[in-house]
Amino acid sequence: MPGPCILKRSNEPVVQDAIVPNHMKPTPSGLEPLRKLLCKLQNHIRDTLIAARSRQAHTFARIAGVTAADTIYQVDKITEGAIFHWFEETWPRSVPVELVMEGIEDGDEVTFPRGTPVKQTRYKVILDPIDGTRNIMYDKRSAWALAALAPQRGAKTHLGDIVVAVMTELPTSKMFRSDQFSAVRGEGLKSRTFNLASRKWSPIPAKPSQAKNFEHGFASLVKFFPEAKGLMATLEEELWRELGVHGKNGGQLVFDDQYLSTGGQLYELLVGHDRMIGDLRPPAYAKAGLAASLCCHPYDICTAMLLQEAGGVVETPEGKALRSPLDTTTPVAWMGYANPTLARTVRPVLKRLMAKFL
Repeated sequence: MPGPCILKRSNEPVVQDAIVPNHMKPTPSGLEPLRKLLCKLQNHIRDTLIAARSRQAHTFARIAGVTAADTIYQVDKITEGAIFHWFEETWPRSVPVELVMEGIEDGDEVTFPRGTPVKQTRYKVILDPIDGTRNIMYDKRSAWALAALAPQRGAKTHLGDIVVAVMTELPTSKMFRSDQFSAVRGEGLKSRTFNLASRKWSPIPAKPSQAKNFEHGFASLVKFFPEAKGLMATLEEELWRELGVHGKNGGQLVFDDQYLSTGGQLYELLVGHDRMIGDLRPPAYAKAGLAASLCCHPYDICTAMLLQEAGGVVETPEGKALRSPLDTTTPVAWMGYANPTLARTVRPVLKRLMAKFL
């Protein structure tokens, strides 16, 4: 995997149409300008959010609407107009795209240049402008801007088609830096951090844990909300029992962390903090007879490729590749592992337990 690289500062001139010619094919060299563009977009989202916080942080937690994908808070609305404006002003007209993100209802078509028929677009860009809204609106923990790009295949376009992914930290008010991770598929992970005071970028290391077991490390299943928490906790406790660490040497050998952001969870795996994170909310909610609206969706997990580029594993709980369509409503259950050894250890046990509990 290539080491961290230094890219230009976030206030560099925008990329002009000329660097992305009409004949560009989705090769690594052809996709590199689009990776840089998505980095610039997320820099813009970060700066827009920080500026808004200084003026109206007290309104961030107000409910602005409820969609099939999630509850929309006022902080979410702040970035929506900024994103549309950015695409209109910055995205190369020679590379028509369809935009999919929270706030755009399924069935609505948003393309750039505006008015381009979807079937004439070359790529589909899926965004979660603020993944971790509940963290950032209370200034509790970083949220993340997520973006990914896939060749346009209409409704058939799925998570496995993604060829470019970028995620950028949306910091709390007391933080002085914002981390950013990006990749073109097959080209390795690029990682850097932005100093909010000096406005300069620096490279940072990003390497998932190489541990071969879970003892004395962070590993957890998602259970943010009261609904079905008991079911998921019972399954998780049984998982650790079958893996031989539940109660071993007095117990308390596996640590739990509930980062209420799928992007944040991927970050914890990317930088070596966590060894495993799993989100089984869709089948758990179904088992409990609950609506699965407030769970992971494709736009939340669209940057999974970054962990794969770093040597980690992201897959379905059954051990298959993620193939959910690029939309904002399909429920997605997933497992993330810091390395293949941990995935091989958990996979057969989890499969048995899911058959038993879910």
